[in-house]
Amino acid sequence: MLLILSEPGDTTVRMVLPKLKARGAEVVWWDPGQYPGLAHLTARFAAGGTELGLVTGGETVDLGETTAVWNRRPGQPAAAPHVTAADLRDRAGELSEWFLEGFWDLLDARWLPARHPVLRRAHNKLVHLALAQRLGFAVPRTVITNDPAELVPAYERAGGRLIAKPVEYAPFEIDGARHTVYTTVVQRRDLAGRAGLAHEPTILQPYVRKAVELRVTVVGRQVFTAEIASQDSARTRDDWRHYDFDRARHSVYHLPDDVSRRCVDLVAALGVSFGAIDLILTPDGEYVFLEINPNGQWAWIEDLTGLPISDAIADWLTAGETDAP
Repeated sequence: MLLILSEPGDTTVRMVLPKLKARGAEVVWWDPGQYPGLAHLTARFAAGGTELGLVTGGETVDLGETTAVWNRRPGQPAAAPHVTAADLRDRAGELSEWFLEGFWDLLDARWLPARHPVLRRAHNKLVHLALAQRLGFAVPRTVITNDPAELVPAYERAGGRLIAKPVEYAPFEIDGARHTVYTTVVQRRDLAGRAGLAHEPTILQPYVRKAVELRVTVVGRQVFTAEIASQDSARTRDDWRHYDFDRARHSVYHLPDDVSRRCVDLVAALGVSFGAIDLILTPDGEYVFLEINPNGQWAWIEDLTGLPISDAIADWLTAGETDAP
């Protein structure tokens, strides 16, 4: 049995679900955001072994039969809607997170990309920058700091071509409006406001000239690379996440074998089975590592390029332990 942990409206899961069923897989799709308010989980420890049960929507599921888990986009545990006291809701959420971490650890199953503790570490940019450098990737000279005194020296080392970006792309709200901080080119006038750097850790890197950008999706040991013509649009020139599909065209790219192997090695070194890696191909032909998202989005890449990423995920989830790709 395959267990998919994700929110009910996840369109990416809907891309893969028919392919799993076509392979004859029994699939349970459940959102941990329903626990504990709308679902029950039970772990029973007895002389005969451990039993793991889920009750949701009036159905009982034996999770001990799970062979693979797709840890896709699970919601956060939440108390029942009628529990309105903030302190009680916070307590229910905190205790539930502790329980779930132990509960999932009891599953004798393969995980895509990984269990939560491994995934959390793999998301950390300090961790994967250090690993990428160790594996031989070209990595920009990087400073991650909240020390305002570091900004001017970094700017001067970069010859006035410096970018700043957050240590994690975490959306936030100001006066009820949702915001996201993207990669930003540091202007000379920004140096005067460098005291603001003290408020949160920030990544500082020299601006790397781009011929194109590459999105490398690794599933197990399979590698799928899309070229993003980010320099063809003013909107995507500094950060392709601003998206301009009409101008910043996407196409299939054939990555050199040594770079492809390095991408697979990075995913394995992080202890995950999936990774979305961002590289820059410079005008001089150098491949420069930016970051890896161990649970990154890929559906738009498949839609625009035809790369069979959903098939690879379906194959990985349904493969036996000894012949997993």
